[in-house]
Amino acid sequence: MKTADEKKIFVKEKFSSISHKYDFLNSVLSFQIDRYWRWITTRELKIFPEGAVLDLCAGTLPLSLELTRQAPKRQVVAIDFCEDMLRAGLKTLPNDKRRQRISPVCGDGEKIPARDKSFWGITVAFGVRNLGRTQDGLNEMYRVLKPQGKLLILEFSRPRNPIVKPIYGFYLNKVLPKVAGLVSGDKEAYEYLASSIAQFYEPEELMGMMRKAGFSHVSRRPLTFGVVSVYIGVK
Repeated sequence: MKTADEKKIFVKEKFSSISHKYDFLNSVLSFQIDRYWRWITTRELKIFPEGAVLDLCAGTLPLSLELTRQAPKRQVVAIDFCEDMLRAGLKTLPNDKRRQRISPVCGDGEKIPARDKSFWGITVAFGVRNLGRTQDGLNEMYRVLKPQGKLLILEFSRPRNPIVKPIYGFYLNKVLPKVAGLVSGDKEAYEYLASSIAQFYEPEELMGMMRKAGFSHVSRRPLTFGVVSVYIGVK
């Protein structure tokens, strides 16, 4: 069992090693459903079409791009602790006005480099699972969110449907690491993906941690037979 600091170092190294293939593998391995998941998540912020939004654990910036696509006046601060992921994302951004509204910052999700009450919305896509200290991260998200602002966490979950569950488990543990390992050259990174999903909090636990951080109106929306969930909280 890794300590919180050891986990952060490991995750950073793994993401650096696969950054050049990350977007391609995400689309292929999710059968491009990941685009729908991001669209659903960002739609939750339609009440805040202007002003600053934080895309935390932004990775290669796909969610940042969707946030700017949906709202032409929205500014996005994209924070990730892996510089290689941000650089890979910048290389693929379209050369249009959306690019000018995305500000990438290399920073720690447990010590967000932003002032109190800075953002109308916060999105975290598949990143909460990688935090070394989840509660510290949630506390920080609450701190930098404006009153009435909204937190959206898009994260993998474990399907409970008796038909879907074994199929998903086989795909996640047997098929995905082999295919992704061959393409990316780092099988261990995708073995970590499977194990981190298996070890992640149950939905009610995560929602309880959101409430502990101060969020209200906490809810969860399962998507695609419960393979992923969107968690919602309001400050």
